[in-house]
Amino acid sequence: SGSSGPPADRFSSYNGGGMNGTSTMMDFLEEPLPGVGTYEDFNTIDWVREKSRDRDRHREITSRSKESTWALIHSVSDAFSGWLLMLLIGLLAGSLAGLIDISAHWMTDLKEGVCLAGFWFNHEHCCWKSNTTFTDRDKCPEWKSWSQLILGHGEGAFAYILNYFMYVVWALLFSLLAVLLVKGFAPYACGSGIPEIKTILSGFIIRGYLGKWTLIIKTITLVLAVSSGLSLGKEGPLVHVACCCGNILCHLFTKYRKNEAKRREVLSAAAAAGVSVAFGAPIGGVLFSLEEVSYYFPLKTLWRSFFAALVAAFTLRSINPFGNSRLVLFYVEFHMPWHLLELVPFILLGIFGGLWGAFFIRSNIAWCRRRKTTKLGKYPVLEVFVVTAITAILAFPNEYTRMSTSELISELFNDCGILDSSKLCEYVNDFNSTKGDDLPDRAAGPGVYTAMWQLALALIMKVFITIFTFGMKVPSGLFIPSMAVGAIAGRLLGVAMEQLAYYHHDWAIFSGWCSQGADCITPGLYAMVGAAACLGGVTRMTVSLVVIMFELTGGLEYIVPLMAAAMTSKWVADAIGREGIYDAHIRLNGYPFLEAKEEFSHKTLAMDVMRPRRNDPPLTVITQDSMTVEDVETIINETTYSGYPVVVSRESQRLVGFVLRRDLIISVENARKKQDGIVSTSIIYFTDHSPPLPPSSPSMLKLRSILDLSPFTVTDQTPMEIVVDIFRKLGLRQCLVTHNGKLLGIITKKDVLKHIAQLANQDPDSILFN
Repeated sequence: SGSSGPPADRFSSYNGGGMNGTSTMMDFLEEPLPGVGTYEDFNTIDWVREKSRDRDRHREITSRSKESTWALIHSVSDAFSGWLLMLLIGLLAGSLAGLIDISAHWMTDLKEGVCLAGFWFNHEHCCWKSNTTFTDRDKCPEWKSWSQLILGHGEGAFAYILNYFMYVVWALLFSLLAVLLVKGFAPYACGSGIPEIKTILSGFIIRGYLGKWTLIIKTITLVLAVSSGLSLGKEGPLVHVACCCGNILCHLFTKYRKNEAKRREVLSAAAAAGVSVAFGAPIGGVLFSLEEVSYYFPLKTLWRSFFAALVAAFTLRSINPFGNSRLVLFYVEFHMPWHLLELVPFILLGIFGGLWGAFFIRSNIAWCRRRKTTKLGKYPVLEVFVVTAITAILAFPNEYTRMSTSELISELFNDCGILDSSKLCEYVNDFNSTKGDDLPDRAAGPGVYTAMWQLALALIMKVFITIFTFGMKVPSGLFIPSMAVGAIAGRLLGVAMEQLAYYHHDWAIFSGWCSQGADCITPGLYAMVGAAACLGGVTRMTVSLVVIMFELTGGLEYIVPLMAAAMTSKWVADAIGREGIYDAHIRLNGYPFLEAKEEFSHKTLAMDVMRPRRNDPPLTVITQDSMTVEDVETIINETTYSGYPVVVSRESQRLVGFVLRRDLIISVENARKKQDGIVSTSIIYFTDHSPPLPPSSPSMLKLRSILDLSPFTVTDQTPMEIVVDIFRKLGLRQCLVTHNGKLLGIITKKDVLKHIAQLANQDPDSILFN
């Protein structure tokens, strides 16, 4: 087998000159040739080569640091640059998240009215500035609905119809503007972004996906999409925004700009910062990046990720200090502990979350596949218009769908207190046994029953409309809609359990711990557990999910119920389908992502997977010292392979090394343009020394510097279980197959993925990229 990649200088320089009395030898200079060592779009990087280059760069800096003070300073700055980059990423990601948060709140409220004290105030801030005493905390004289502003009054059927109309019009305007900006300026700005981020972090190249235009358009359209009231969230797209920040800032530092593997370490930390600003969960952000997104996550990346996540969270807090009453997104303060017997309904919520997650993934993937294979995909603007119109028309009559999803979740998590005016808290009052803020379980009043059927309708709407929303050509996250579905289901179950305990406290299941007049059941806790269950069912998150929920709510004592629901949800969803939503979308798009968590247990061999197959043409190879420039150019023009094995001769097939197609094209083109004497009949050498040629011979071109002398090789009898493990752990692009030292064939990452798909009875042609 092969070993680590060759030294960096083998890949990076071009040399002209070199006369040896009888012929001219063109070779590489010490200055890098632009483009050599880089990768084409939609190709996978060579992790072994990139890590080798960084290792050699680091050794050179370390050795030079002993020679002079300036070199020592350069060494220290090089070591510190990673932390500086994390600081900049945290500041930029937190700033953009704060801007998105403030803008989305204002534009969401704009659908219902405007603040006379200042049109730039949202509803909540407008009423904070009010100097007038008013009964309802959400109705102040300074805030006017559109009917009040246009008609002068807010009561009556015509006022309701006008408010309804304005709500739908604003929703359509926001969503259409979002889809038009995405379509016209940055097609990569749509969707969640997490499937593509996972693929990029595994080593895939998608040029422009993390570029400046994508960042600008995604930031703007994310505000518009969230404000339109579509069933989507900003949390997933914020991970994409943070990774864009990380990728752009990498260009300020040479060691990250010129090394794809190092850049992916930075992007892993940026993903953690994205989750941190999305939920106010720095620890959960790091765990999410480690568990769900990252492919390569060394220990130093762990600490730098946590630093970037903390900086991002506190930057967001500084910019938007009044976004929430606490540092966490949905702060909860439940007054009663949970009881062991409540694990049964918590597990039921886990089962519901797993079933809904599996149903959602299958339905959404089927819809997205239909979108790609039918005319529907040709009309993304019309699709957004129709889905937005249906969503807005259905959402306005129900106050629980009309409000923003974050507000809905916050209300569902809330534990009713004495001063709460929500319909969810309209119980039959009996405060004889009240101690402080603790309220006893009470009979539900008319407001609670009204809220229950409204929430049931909201649940049905959210379950189905989210299927069609996720994957549209606008930024669309899935965290908040999934949590909303679970929170609604949890609150419904929580209220049902509360009423059951109130009317039947003498039953055996309640008699030991729930007496009459006691505060036994907390419906808000059920909503929180349900939210975790549904989010886990869709994403298959486990540890990171529990930590994010703990940081979201501040409820440390409720980790066990959250763990029970999350694990049950994952087990149920995995029993129906192994893939989470992000992995399913990766497979749908044909990205070459090799899942590190799955086991390969089939008994196939390398010879069963390698190319060429039995009836295929022979393997395309380049000989080390007998091919002309014209021969090599012919091979390049007639094939589309990413690289070519170099052998001693066609007869011997003894392996010398491997050369990348891109490096070969750049080197030959540069030699033809800049070096005298290079013609079509010039011999290309991949050896250290060339034999003397007659004086009349054209100049020779030496390309040994771009040759990988240690490509990874396996024998034809190597089990595919080992080959797959090698590809996963080393991040290989390709592996050469030999027999008794002679080259037989090649296995690429795409071949491995196709083989796995075939064994799983999936379509192997769904893998589109190298």
